[in-house]
Amino acid sequence: MSGPHRPAEPTSGAPDRDGVTDLVRWAAFSCFLVPVALLWYGTSFAGAVGTACGLAAVTGACRLLLRRSERVAARRGARRGGRHAGQNTPVD
Repeated sequence: MSGPHRPAEPTSGAPDRDGVTDLVRWAAFSCFLVPVALLWYGTSFAGAVGTACGLAAVTGACRLLLRRSERVAARRGARRGGRHAGQNTPVD
């Protein structure tokens, strides 16, 4: 089958990417991009460096918290998709 409606073929060389990994990559990119933009618009070098350090600290803390919540969810056998009503839950 050829043309624009051909189904995508999976690539065997690339591993499945994690959503958290993508999120952290974008955050790391912003840790670089935001100070550059601040310098471009006339902010002092010290202010841009301080902003970069603050963003890096927040990114690192978020990464640690996200990984920790993934480990806790895996230990508890949590299911993806949100809340799950048990059998003893009353129904209106």
